[in-house]
Amino acid sequence: MKRGEIWQAVLEPRSGSEQRGRRPVLVLMRDNFLRNERWQSIMVVPISSSQTQAGRGPTNVALPAGMGGLALNSVALCHQLTTLDRNKLEQCLGEVPEAQIKQVEAGVLLALGIEF
Repeated sequence: MKRGEIWQAVLEPRSGSEQRGRRPVLVLMRDNFLRNERWQSIMVVPISSSQTQAGRGPTNVALPAGMGGLALNSVALCHQLTTLDRNKLEQCLGEVPEAQIKQVEAGVLLALGIEF
């Protein structure tokens, strides 16, 4: 597992408007934490293929079909940054280019109110 990879994950249990079910997520955690098998909590950004999500704001980053193994045009929901147990990540679909990771980072920082 590496930073910038898209994994198929199980996002259950969840409630309200949180993304749920089996869906892709983008791994954002630092590689040195990911290499430590004892570190079980993995920071990810859920991905949605709903096109209604695409125009909802600056914390949503477009990920076109084919990028990182995604079958459909999708959106990284940066405002829903979450942690998952390592066991909930089932299969690596592919890797996202660094330029896209930077956009996702910017979306997460914006959602958290962190300015650099």
